[in-house]
Amino acid sequence: MADFFPRKTIAWEVVEDPTALRRFSNSLPEMALVTGVTLRLYRAYVLSHGSPESGLWVGSTLVIGAMLLLAMLTVHLANFTVRHWWWRAPAFAVLEAGTEIVMSLALTAVGLEKIGSRVASLTDWLPIAAQVLAWRVLLILPFTILLAVVVTMVRRLLVSREHRTSTAQRVSGASRAASEEPPAPPA
Repeated sequence: MADFFPRKTIAWEVVEDPTALRRFSNSLPEMALVTGVTLRLYRAYVLSHGSPESGLWVGSTLVIGAMLLLAMLTVHLANFTVRHWWWRAPAFAVLEAGTEIVMSLALTAVGLEKIGSRVASLTDWLPIAAQVLAWRVLLILPFTILLAVVVTMVRRLLVSREHRTSTAQRVSGASRAASEEPPAPPA
């Protein structure tokens, strides 16, 4: 019995090591950094190789960038319960935007950052930084709220379909008063 309940948690052996991709997706800083670098390089490539006069080109590249950002956020959040998302999503937004801002400064310093069809200068960097941060927060936070609502609804639906009504009631929180009462003995 002493081996099963060790005094120090170091005695527990890890049964299964997570894969490298799983460890990467669990790490908030790594996911945000890779996403920020990828999105800023994608933006630099799109603005230097595309036709910004075409509305279809601009719209499709914006949608692809937003989908990449939200996919990386979803991959990270999927590792945690919904109650941990309230701080993870804003932290992801700030870290990702910070990475993009630093990448923007580096690209501006070497003359590769563009604003529309012209090359950005160092005086343009602060407005770019504010715009990046605002857009990331305005995109990530509503998406996270929507994702949390959808995940919660799907979980409730799956639990109720499994006919686990007591679990469904505890998950929904609608019948907290009823769950405080002791259950009736089976007949």
